[in-house]
Amino acid sequence: MTRAVVRSRDRGSNATETGPRQTKDAVRRGTRPGSKRERQLWESGYRLVAGVDEVGRGAWAGPLSVGVAVLCAPLARIPRGLRDSKQILEDDRERLFDKVVSWCTAWAVGHSEPQECDRLGMTAALGLATRRAFSQLPDDLLPDAIVLDGNFDFISRPNDAGAPLEDSFVDLSAPSEDDIDGHADVALPASFKPVVHTVVKADTSCVSVAAASVLAKVTRDRIMRDGAESYPPFDFGRNKGYPSPTHQRALRGYGLSAIHRRTWVYVEKLPWADPESSRLRGRFLREPEDSCETSA
Repeated sequence: MTRAVVRSRDRGSNATETGPRQTKDAVRRGTRPGSKRERQLWESGYRLVAGVDEVGRGAWAGPLSVGVAVLCAPLARIPRGLRDSKQILEDDRERLFDKVVSWCTAWAVGHSEPQECDRLGMTAALGLATRRAFSQLPDDLLPDAIVLDGNFDFISRPNDAGAPLEDSFVDLSAPSEDDIDGHADVALPASFKPVVHTVVKADTSCVSVAAASVLAKVTRDRIMRDGAESYPPFDFGRNKGYPSPTHQRALRGYGLSAIHRRTWVYVEKLPWADPESSRLRGRFLREPEDSCETSA
């Protein structure tokens, strides 16, 4: 499991990232996010507001990552160029990363590994990655309110379903029964029960969520680039685990690698549908091909 990374505004910064390819035209069409939602929450009495966004849900390989960007009033000048990460070119995201880190009061990125996505399912894996991110924050910088992108609340527990989706109180300190085993790394105060606001297209309209999307995207993309050398045919350094043509050709030729999600529907269409009959059987692809067993 990849640990989350945390920095607060007064602690300095350090940097460590694409899915669908962006174009300069797409970037120019990007909407600049504002702070209206965050200011409304501060005026309502919430001291710390966190934007939360996920990245990697549509990937076929690599972790599922959730970014958290904690902000407090008064809000410092918004970093120039901050947008939803999908509206920013990869090189520009890298240059923006340190600025976003320094701008946030605190931040973190949590991950669920491919095997956890397979075992738990997407909803539980999103919740686990979110708790891992929050568990890395200092207790005094845990948010009072959360702005969550979309209309699906993957943070609240099923037993919170009676609360309005856009205004749910969450007990993040208690993992659900089906994902508690083996996750002792997730520790949150019992009193941590922030209010959650779901906002459609929050990554384009709310600065906290835009910041979270950049933090999550750059962190996950760096993980995929760092591991790409072990799996050269899949071109993870460029596609970051998303189904590019090169990635799909490699899957048909080599089968599943150790970091592929094995319960996704795309697996059923592979000639190596049975992971045990995969040409590489989970080995690192940097090993010589003649050292890997082949099926009959």
